[in-house]
Amino acid sequence: MEELVYNTTHSLIEQSRAARLTTHLTNADGFGIGWYGTSELPGVYRSVAPAWSDRNLQDLCAQIRSPLFLAHVRATTGTPVQQTNCHPFRHGRWLFVHNGFIDQYTRLRRDLLLAVAPQLFESIEGTTDSELMFFLALTFGLDDEPLPALERMASFIETTGRRHGIEQALQMTLGVSDGERLYAVRYASGQAEPNSLYVSNDARDVRLLYPENERLQHLSDEARAVVSEPLANLPGVWREVPPSTALIVQSGADEQLTFAPRA
Repeated sequence: MEELVYNTTHSLIEQSRAARLTTHLTNADGFGIGWYGTSELPGVYRSVAPAWSDRNLQDLCAQIRSPLFLAHVRATTGTPVQQTNCHPFRHGRWLFVHNGFIDQYTRLRRDLLLAVAPQLFESIEGTTDSELMFFLALTFGLDDEPLPALERMASFIETTGRRHGIEQALQMTLGVSDGERLYAVRYASGQAEPNSLYVSNDARDVRLLYPENERLQHLSDEARAVVSEPLANLPGVWREVPPSTALIVQSGADEQLTFAPRA
């Protein structure tokens, strides 16, 4: 994990200090990392400290190898700086991270909370719109139909927003995984420009582009990184994910699909 979180020129740690493609230039309101390893459930480490100042995170990343992990640095959009509000959020095998917001969240929060399935409600620990989005997706069928569940979640938030006179309720790029696949979405309501999202190109092509780069030669053919901002300025390595798009990163061929909220 150290390779991506620390060792690139624009690593996640550098983005926590000085992001380039967001209005929140500094993301210092906590961080978290979740990974799949030897246990049935994913491991999670979260803190309210700025990511760059946490030596425990650096030690963990230097020691842990994982076939799939999610990492996040936080800039609060109004909810408290506390550990239960740091991403990733976990429920069973699922991990969830989000970059964005629900517009006028405090007005919509009660209606959204009451839609969460009763058997899931007691598992909500924090106060963020992001965690609530996760539990709405779980309520709407994430276990059985991941992408349709995310589309139902988006539709429900937008419908609730319109009922309160909020026409562009949702801004989101998100990543969610069950340990087998990573689902990544870039979407925003109406004509708003979604937050940035990039995916690395095919690892075999990347190695051919930069045969002198020893670090790239160690990548497996299945290696992918999905990120808010490119981790290094290497032409040909990154491609921008279009708005209203979902990615499924998995063994074998990945998929890129249109993301459209559904009732």
